[in-house]
Amino acid sequence: MYAVTARLKVREGELEGFKRQAAEMMRLARERDTKTLRYDWFLGDDGTECEVHEAYVDADALVEHAQHVGEARDKLFRHFAASHHMTFYEEPSPALAGAMKAIPPGAVKVTRFSFFQGLDADVKVPDEIPA
Repeated sequence: MYAVTARLKVREGELEGFKRQAAEMMRLARERDTKTLRYDWFLGDDGTECEVHEAYVDADALVEHAQHVGEARDKLFRHFAASHHMTFYEEPSPALAGAMKAIPPGAVKVTRFSFFQGLDADVKVPDEIPA
């Protein structure tokens, strides 16, 4: 699984337009994406910030997704959103690295993390938890 978090700011006075455009991006992802596992949008309590939690089968699936929502994403940032910051939790594939190089400098802030440690996948949950 390839996980990504995107953070962005909603432009002042543009919350309703932001919501409409986000809904369009969600529609496109549902209809066109074939390898997207998660695409969850969260708005801050005051409606000025948004965080998107994304997960894909692999890094190349993010490239597919970006192609599917590209025009709608561009409209989102042209009119309704700013300060795009993406966090990648693994190294990009060659295709994703190439796509990232094509992004104009300063358009997206990118942070990368490498996996350090995590819980074992074989953790068993007990049927009953003692009180």
